[in-house]
Amino acid sequence: MTAGGREPHEILVLYYSRHGATAAMAREVAAGVDGVTGMAARLRTVAPISATPEAVAPPVPDDGPPYARPEDLAECDGLVMGSPTRFGNMAAPLKYFLDGTSAQWLGGALAGKPGAVFTSTASLHGGQESTLLTMALPLLHHGMLFTGLPYTEERLSTTASGGTPYGASHVAGADAGRPVDADESHLCRALGTRVAEIALTLLRGRENARG
Repeated sequence: MTAGGREPHEILVLYYSRHGATAAMAREVAAGVDGVTGMAARLRTVAPISATPEAVAPPVPDDGPPYARPEDLAECDGLVMGSPTRFGNMAAPLKYFLDGTSAQWLGGALAGKPGAVFTSTASLHGGQESTLLTMALPLLHHGMLFTGLPYTEERLSTTASGGTPYGASHVAGADAGRPVDADESHLCRALGTRVAEIALTLLRGRENARG
């Protein structure tokens, strides 16, 4: 039995993906979480939004993971959030979801939990770092412990594609057809592993403090 009496504990891997690159990264992050004993990834996406007010998304996507609910934030022990870049910032659907989490912010649903971010861009200098840093802001407002990638990850120093100390990243190419390469995959998994390990350490520390 893991800390807190619940097995396994879960890390929410929350993402929006337009062409599939960010979804592929999310699966790699989830694999990193799942590799930590006692932890499991809860993979969730968000619905696209439309400029047409009458447009309503179906209650569940046609395929892939379910749409996230604000309750997922309280039920999980950490959050790894991913989005493609839109002019140096996260995509509107993910921002729209976060804008609806005021109740969770007031209740401290994410306070004291580890959080991390990842992104995909069309080009190498397409706003990866600004996107990751601005994605961190709502997590900090929620009281999360922001988690990046340390340079003890050797591939962070050798990658010729994606990878930043602020979070995992991927260069998808102008046609969004470039797959996640070996370095990018490794760093995605490392990010998931790091958040899961930190969450587990925090949970055990709280259990010992109560004990």
